[in-house]
Amino acid sequence: MAYHVYFEDVEVGDSVPDWSRTTDFMHWNRYAAVNDEFVYIHMDDDAGRRGANEQGAFGMGNLRFAYLINMLRDWAGDEVEVRELGVQFRAINQKNDTLTCTATVTEKTVEDGEHLVRLEVNVDNQDGRGTTPGHAVVVLPSRGE
Repeated sequence: MAYHVYFEDVEVGDSVPDWSRTTDFMHWNRYAAVNDEFVYIHMDDDAGRRGANEQGAFGMGNLRFAYLINMLRDWAGDEVEVRELGVQFRAINQKNDTLTCTATVTEKTVEDGEHLVRLEVNVDNQDGRGTTPGHAVVVLPSRGE
């Protein structure tokens, strides 16, 4: 298995390495194609302006959710189990925004033999504004197993 981090390596207060992406129509189109999410407000500037009073088409909230999963897997390894991820979409992202996923370890526990790490997560825009606050629970391997 390809783990990058073990339970014993993590301490409360540790930050996960940031994960960034500058979004554009190409990223949105790829995401929409994979998820069959061709919604006009995400694809067409006029629809975004009319339907949501935005400056144009805007990014999908669930794409930011996927970015958070990417950050967690880049940190812990592709084989790790992301047990839980819950977020709130508090701001819209526009084309060419730079989105940076962040996470901080808030708790470590062992429950029923599983080594759980709880994290506070967010997706910040290029202005440092949090757009997607939430939490995650990741099951990490233990060096003792």
